[in-house]
Amino acid sequence: MSETAKTPADFWFDPLCPWAWMTSRWMLEVEKVRPVEVRWHVMSLAVLNEDKLDELPENYRELLATAWGPVRVCIAAEEQHGSEVLGPLYTALGTRLHNRGLDRTRETLVDALKEAGLPAELADAADSDAYDAQLRASHKEGIDLVGQEVGTPVIAVPGHDGEQIAFFGPVVTPAPKGEEAAKLWDGTLMVASIPGFYEIKRTRTQGPIFD
Repeated sequence: MSETAKTPADFWFDPLCPWAWMTSRWMLEVEKVRPVEVRWHVMSLAVLNEDKLDELPENYRELLATAWGPVRVCIAAEEQHGSEVLGPLYTALGTRLHNRGLDRTRETLVDALKEAGLPAELADAADSDAYDAQLRASHKEGIDLVGQEVGTPVIAVPGHDGEQIAFFGPVVTPAPKGEEAAKLWDGTLMVASIPGFYEIKRTRTQGPIFD
């Protein structure tokens, strides 16, 4: 890789996940302090959990019932306007769903699409299965890299031999900024460079802090 080349970071998100939102805001900060290019992809909590709904709490099943719309809209936008629209659309959606706490309604979707410079008609995809094959393919791409029994986000970075190494996370709150963001990124690349490294984890004692 040349000195001017940017390190790719592939990031799979579901707009509904507050922890993915935290991690995504960290990655945007990383782009400011390190030569990194984030490449956005869609994964789906609804797809991830569709075979184990009976095992999930009722309130989470109710959440997943509303999870199809936003990811379908994201995939439709990507299919019609290119992958470069995913970052701005995710920011517009996440700001409304998490920072502002708006409901997952058509009005919210349309408002986010307009902010991202996209046609409001893309909101029609929320209630259609027209792009579900593409959604499942995007989801599978991320899951195949990281393995089963994980959630969102999934991030894939170059390992010691340049091959993509994917992790669930990092899970962090609030999203680090400045040098702290850079240190966490450097650490992510460091652990990815160690063959056989899989996991560091501790119990979460704090919820997501949106700032």
